[in-house]
Amino acid sequence: MPEERANAVTFQGSPLTLIGNEIKAGDAAPGFTGLAGDLSDITLATDKGKVRVFLSVPSLDTGVCDAEARRFNESAAGFADNVVVYTVSCDLPFAQGRWCGAADAANLKTLSDHRSVSFGDAYGTHIKELRLLSRAVFVVDQNDVVQYAEYIPEITEHPDYEAAFAAIGKITG
Repeated sequence: MPEERANAVTFQGSPLTLIGNEIKAGDAAPGFTGLAGDLSDITLATDKGKVRVFLSVPSLDTGVCDAEARRFNESAAGFADNVVVYTVSCDLPFAQGRWCGAADAANLKTLSDHRSVSFGDAYGTHIKELRLLSRAVFVVDQNDVVQYAEYIPEITEHPDYEAAFAAIGKITG
């Protein structure tokens, strides 16, 4: 049974409970199963051997999530070829696909966690009260070790983009 972390984050100042253990740099990346746009399974092993960046967001249909995903999509064009960026939310795969088309997001992939909140439970971003994901960024290296983890305390705020980009750069040289 995943741990519950009361008052772990806030939404517009209101405290929320996160389900799942807090992941830290140096931890083995937990496994999960989510859905791609074609409803096929995506797991940690899907892009094994590559650097994986996971952006956990509440919904691509909100301003901050949209802006964050667009910024990572834009920056990903300059990342090394062995870096894969996933935006993970509980949005349906079809809604994620529409967002990608509207945002011209060709440099990232989406992962829907709506079916079982497997990613959210594994990475400690499942918001108990809302059944959405909190905002967080994880960078996992080629050996499935978390090299960077940031949980954003107020989920309406942006992550530290520069710190995340620096962590990616440190791994890829």
